[in-house]
Amino acid sequence: MPASPAASGALRHRFRVQHDRQAKSFTAGALAFDRDSRIFASCKGRLNEYGIGVWDSATGEQADFFYEPPGCALGDADRLQWLDATNALMVATLFPKTDNCSIGLLDFRDKSVAWSWSDAGTAASLEEKRVLHAIAMEDERSVCVINQYDDLGFLDLRNNAGAVRWSSRSKLMNRKAPGEESCYPKLATHGGQLFSSMNDSISVFSGPEHVLTSTLRRSYGGAICDFSIGGDRLFALHNEENVFDVWETPPPPII
Repeated sequence: MPASPAASGALRHRFRVQHDRQAKSFTAGALAFDRDSRIFASCKGRLNEYGIGVWDSATGEQADFFYEPPGCALGDADRLQWLDATNALMVATLFPKTDNCSIGLLDFRDKSVAWSWSDAGTAASLEEKRVLHAIAMEDERSVCVINQYDDLGFLDLRNNAGAVRWSSRSKLMNRKAPGEESCYPKLATHGGQLFSSMNDSISVFSGPEHVLTSTLRRSYGGAICDFSIGGDRLFALHNEENVFDVWETPPPPII
């Protein structure tokens, strides 16, 4: 897994996984950073290189490795997120990569799973809700998830046996036109607000009840495949070639 400075593009580090002081081949998946500039990556290898690797971004040296415990597909994780206050790493393995979605908080200090949730064993139905994306809220008390119907749901990180609390207020009308290609929804948080992409728009929710306060949309470009927030700008990538949007991040409303 290489790393290069944005300015020059020159190779600075090549991050390797070592077991018993021997370098092992692996495939990196989801990535995350913490406030100490450590790099976390989900890893899949040929033998026992399944889990979450940790590297020092300054030196490129491997700092730690959380081996995949039985029944916990860390190597297949779709999303990683470091939680500063909790001092833990959120790891989410989601549909469609796996039939049974799971989310956990990893404590690297004692190599334990501090909190976990899975939809394995839940009763199947015609309207079975599959978790497609997840993000820990800024207060680190809950995790927000979104399903294939664009419903928002919430998991309480203070309860280790809780179910998803789906929010009916967040359900929006599906504006997908017949025959239009769609992308999986994505979530982000910024400035106390929750952002959710759906087809060709991004919805902004505010307040403790996550009320829909604004919508960002353009008339062409197709569905939004991914988006990110940096400072006061929101960047969105559409599925049509060479269509990339930059919006001013909506300020929190007075509610």
